[in-house]
Amino acid sequence: MEQIKIPEKFYACFEHAGRSITYAPGETVYLQGDSADCLYLVKRGRVRAFYVTRTGKELTYEIIEKGKIIGESSFLSGSVYPISMEAVNDVELIACDLNRLYGSMEESKELMRLVIQLLSRTCNHLTEQLRRITLYDRYQKIASFLLHETMFPDTDRGVTKRSIPYTHEELAISLGMNRVTVSRVLNEWKEQKVVSTSYGKIEILNRKYLEELIPRRVKNV
Repeated sequence: MEQIKIPEKFYACFEHAGRSITYAPGETVYLQGDSADCLYLVKRGRVRAFYVTRTGKELTYEIIEKGKIIGESSFLSGSVYPISMEAVNDVELIACDLNRLYGSMEESKELMRLVIQLLSRTCNHLTEQLRRITLYDRYQKIASFLLHETMFPDTDRGVTKRSIPYTHEELAISLGMNRVTVSRVLNEWKEQKVVSTSYGKIEILNRKYLEELIPRRVKNV
C-alpha cells in the first residue's frame, strides 16, 4: 500500500495560496481552541498533533511528516482547532488561505482527490488511535503502531516494509506512552528476536509474532 501525501509538484499551488513559515523544535504551530483560519502543508520536518486534557495531561495523536496537511478544521467556517500542533524538529510549513487554494483544487482533479484522501486518512487514523487507547495493552499498542506504519513504505521518511526511523522517545511520544515502558517492551522483544533496534531505527524481525498480539476482531478493521 502506498502512503498518501501531497507530491512536490503541487507545492507551488500551496505557496501561491499562502506563505512559508519555519518553526524550531518544540515551537507551537497552533493550540487547541485557536481560530481555524489556515490549512498547513508540511514541507519539511515533523509536527506533533496532541490534545491537552483539563488536568494538563498531553495525549499525542500522531507525528505528521512531509507531504501531509494539518489544520483540516479550517474547511469549516468559524471553526477552531480541536488539537494542538508543535514542531518536533526543524519544520517548514506552508500556511494557506483556503479561499485561494480552492482555485487550484478546482483546476486539478488530482489535487482535489489527494486532499479528500488525506482528510479521510485523518478520520481513519483518529479511529485507530482511539482503538489503541481504549482496547490495547502496552504490547498491543506498540505492535499495532509498528505494523501499521510499515504497511506504507516511504523513502522520504525512511520507512520500509520492515523498519521505521524512530527512536524510543519518538515512539513513546507517538503512542502517548512513557519512554521507559516503551524501552522495556522493545528490549524484551529484542531478546526474543522479534525486533532489533539501533539509534533512530526499529526493525521488525518477526511480523507474525506482532500480528498475533492484535485481537482478531479488530486486526483488519
